[in-house]
Amino acid sequence: MPPSQTPEPKAERDAAAKPVLTAVPPAAPAAVAPVRVAAAPDKRPEKPPTAPFSALRPVAPALPTAPKIVPPAKEPAPGAAAPVRDWAPASPSRLKRRHKGLIASFAGLVVAPLVVSTWYLYAVAQDQYASTLGFSVQRESVDSAFSLITGLASFSGSSSPDTDIIYRYIYSQSLVAEIDREIDLRQVWNKPQRDIVFRLGEDQPIEDLLDYWQRMVRVHYDNATRLIEVRVRAFDPEDAKKIAQLIFDKSTVMINQLNEAALQDAVRFSAEELETTRVQLIAARQAMTAFRNKYQLVDPAADAAAQMTLVSALEQSAAQTRIDLQLLLESTSETDPRVAPLKRRIEVIEGQIRAERAKLGGGPTAGDGTVMADIVSEYEKLRVDQEFAEATYQSARGAHEVAISEARRQTRFLAAHILPTSAESSRDPNRPIILITLGFLATMLWSIGALLYYSLRDRR
Repeated sequence: MPPSQTPEPKAERDAAAKPVLTAVPPAAPAAVAPVRVAAAPDKRPEKPPTAPFSALRPVAPALPTAPKIVPPAKEPAPGAAAPVRDWAPASPSRLKRRHKGLIASFAGLVVAPLVVSTWYLYAVAQDQYASTLGFSVQRESVDSAFSLITGLASFSGSSSPDTDIIYRYIYSQSLVAEIDREIDLRQVWNKPQRDIVFRLGEDQPIEDLLDYWQRMVRVHYDNATRLIEVRVRAFDPEDAKKIAQLIFDKSTVMINQLNEAALQDAVRFSAEELETTRVQLIAARQAMTAFRNKYQLVDPAADAAAQMTLVSALEQSAAQTRIDLQLLLESTSETDPRVAPLKRRIEVIEGQIRAERAKLGGGPTAGDGTVMADIVSEYEKLRVDQEFAEATYQSARGAHEVAISEARRQTRFLAAHILPTSAESSRDPNRPIILITLGFLATMLWSIGALLYYSLRDRR
């Protein structure tokens, strides 16, 4: 230090370094953020001297000052360090009442049902065993020789497929009632007394039993292959197998009843047709008998043919006689005694020809005046009617015999490709899937409720 400069006292240096305290500090501009100045690491600010108690005097409140116009902050020059802004820290988050209510609702609507369901499924719910049965409806259709004549190629045709009928029959109340009478389904499906969710329940009516049947018996029907697969569940594997076997037996009886009804209808129809044709044949034969008695002719056509042969012979004889007469006249005169007999012979033959032609239709006969042509026409009509009646009767008789033969054998039957199985382990109820589904539904309902609550709260 040069000798000309004297060091300042320490008190003066401290006073110059300390800030001046005023009654009202100047307001900081609103547009400019305060600048944080880092203190020197080796110097710490000293505390201001404490004034004595007697020196403290009340300070008059400062008068409001006019707001100062602060010019906008200038952008820092390129390359210069940006000023450090002093942001106020956010207040720490706190758990509010609505948050507690949301957590409590999640615990009550999602967690609690899942806990209770898990306990029930794994501690109370009884294992269920399944038996599988697969079959198809087969139709035997063998056309006989009479089928080509009668056109009755199939007696078991129906408007709906047989597999559709079986599918509906398995879910019908009549089948449930029949099986219940044999093995008491209410007792079979009420074996677990503690399991109040999956068992049937005591003293249930047939309608509730049918609803429970549709839950425990599942039928899969393939439209392409016409195969039916039945899956029966019960709390005991033997009970499930017994129910599946009864379903197969009852379905077989039902399809046989349909087959019998169809064949009996075919037999009845063929019998009626046979009786009708028999009556027609009897009437045609009786008409033919009356005709023969009336005209005393067994076969008018044969008689007409005989008369035509006779006429032809008479015409030949008349022609030969004319030739003999012409030869005689060439050698003798008309007065020859041999000429008159020849002429008389020709006249008689021509008269006989006219009489025979009259019988065939050229004129009235010597009897009741009916010509042979009308008799033959009536006979031909009766003969055609009789032949048609005989052919119809033979066809009806053949159809009736075929119907009886079809009725004696079974043309519909159930072919089982999977016999009722016996389960060795339980696969139902599917506990993981039930829990996942229940948890998903509960979470979705809780989420929808929470969103509705917050949307209504925000609107207020």
